[in-house]
Amino acid sequence: MFRRNFVSILNCQSVLREEGCPVVMIKAILIFNNHGKPRLSKFYERYSEDTQQQIIRETFHLVSKRDENVCNFLEGGMLIGGADNKLIYRHYATLYFVFCVDSSESELGILDLIQVFVETLDKCFENVCELDLIFHVDKVHNILAEMVMGGMVLETNMNEIVTQIDAQSKMEKSEQRSRWTSLSSLRLCGLFARAIQH
Repeated sequence: MFRRNFVSILNCQSVLREEGCPVVMIKAILIFNNHGKPRLSKFYERYSEDTQQQIIRETFHLVSKRDENVCNFLEGGMLIGGADNKLIYRHYATLYFVFCVDSSESELGILDLIQVFVETLDKCFENVCELDLIFHVDKVHNILAEMVMGGMVLETNMNEIVTQIDAQSKMEKSEQRSRWTSLSSLRLCGLFARAIQH
């Protein structure tokens, strides 16, 4: 299912480009703490590693200096496209969740998407915190991949996202159990072979 969705997104993007339609996209998703330390960065356009780091610093500077009682969207920084893009963010406790999007993207729709992302993280990690993002980065990326792929929104239903993540976790646990069983069998065979030789 993952591959089929990804291929269909790429096909849709190429058809839209051929017809001269702008492809409305999420350019990047960034999560950083109150001190500007990135906890997740996912870019849907190609940038060099140095440029990505500059975008993260610039975005943190733009978002962190804003007052708490102002709106949660602003014009994108110069490195991510300036007036052609918007930064839409939410600040939860010690973390900023920032989506860098095309200027034609709905601000309220992206704010809702951020809320779904945070609630999904909270449900998967039971009261998510900054340490969960650090120590379970693969799971966070899997959750994000269920929601957004290729810069386009795939799923906004939290229950469906959690169901898919739970299925992935069960499959991973099953694979780990079968590996342990195989390793245990190999060790026993090795011990048995040594016992026979002696």
